Amino acid sequence: MILPGATLGMLGGGQLGRMFTTAAQTLGYKVVVLDPDTNSPAGIIADQHICAKYDDSAALEQLAQLCDAITTEFENIPATTLAYLETKTVVHPSSSALAKTQNRNVEKQFIASLDIPTVPFSPIHTEADIIDAESKIQFPAILKVATFGYDGKGQIVCQSLQEVFQAFESLGKVECVLEQRIDLEREISVVLARNVSGQITNFPVAENVHINGILHSTTVPSSVSVLLAQSAMEMADKIAEGLDYVGTMAVECFISTTGDVIVNEIAPRPHNSGHFTLNACVTSQFEQQVRMLCDLPSGNCDLTSPVVMINLLGDVWGNSQPHWDTLLAHPNIKLHLYGKKEARPGRKMGHFNVLADDTEHAMKIANQAFVELKAD
Repeated sequence: MILPGATLGMLGGGQLGRMFTTAAQTLGYKVVVLDPDTNSPAGIIADQHICAKYDDSAALEQLAQLCDAITTEFENIPATTLAYLETKTVVHPSSSALAKTQNRNVEKQFIASLDIPTVPFSPIHTEADIIDAESKIQFPAILKVATFGYDGKGQIVCQSLQEVFQAFESLGKVECVLEQRIDLEREISVVLARNVSGQITNFPVAENVHINGILHSTTVPSSVSVLLAQSAMEMADKIAEGLDYVGTMAVECFISTTGDVIVNEIAPRPHNSGHFTLNACVTSQFEQQVRMLCDLPSGNCDLTSPVVMINLLGDVWGNSQPHWDTLLAHPNIKLHLYGKKEARPGRKMGHFNVLADDTEHAMKIANQAFVELKAD
């Protein structure tokens, strides 16, 4: 075990890295963040910020020398960076696990290899692949860039084969995946933690609502049946085992109108839909990330209160600050801001959790607070 007093490394300085840093420092660890942004949310509160690119060999050498263990906040860190650091110190998740989740085609092929359902998909490398996809995919469909897409970026809905050609052109003819759209009843996610010994602990299944491809709300407990929730957890656990994953991770799933559970994406890190754990669980997903990295026993993942999480994007700011006074007037609302200096439309600036006796009451408070919060 790596005990408090040790130094932990974080590749990535965004809000996920910031919340990891807070959890680690609360437990008595020092944290070194490597991120190229001088004002990164995690870097400004870390014990040390190495301001450098993720492939800067001198910076990586410095990070490895300083840290007893290193983790990452997002999947777009080069797998080669993790592979290099693995030769120097403890790194979780592994470079091999990260490599399987950085490319949508590789990820979906991996999921399918575990006999876990995915939406029908077809890799698109060239225009010839689009023609071949016609026999595999029904329309409407979504063309997505295979790498570096997130929060709905790099995704175009297509109603016909001709629109796929146009979308492929507009995306710069980079590697893509064409996914068939399905009739959705709801979207859920499973956040779990897996330790070095392979033991897995699951947080309660979360029910999610997206607006314009970005998560808007998460509700826990979810409204899905116990059977469907158990099925989703089993799929997520199987994926974690298949990756030999160590750390906190999330698996996003679709529930179809026919009652099928279909895996959409893997997030090899804490997840936006797991932010409810900060106030509504015995242990947060970020404390679990610290525990898994340091080979500590798992924390208790039990839910302590029904909860609704609402994302706060830069859109809420308008031309001035949001009305924090109205939000903070609610005694059951817990506000989390990420320390980002500039609010932009679509940019995740923070979130708030609403605790209540039941999710219906929590959602009512959340919706009202969100409307009142918006700046003029």
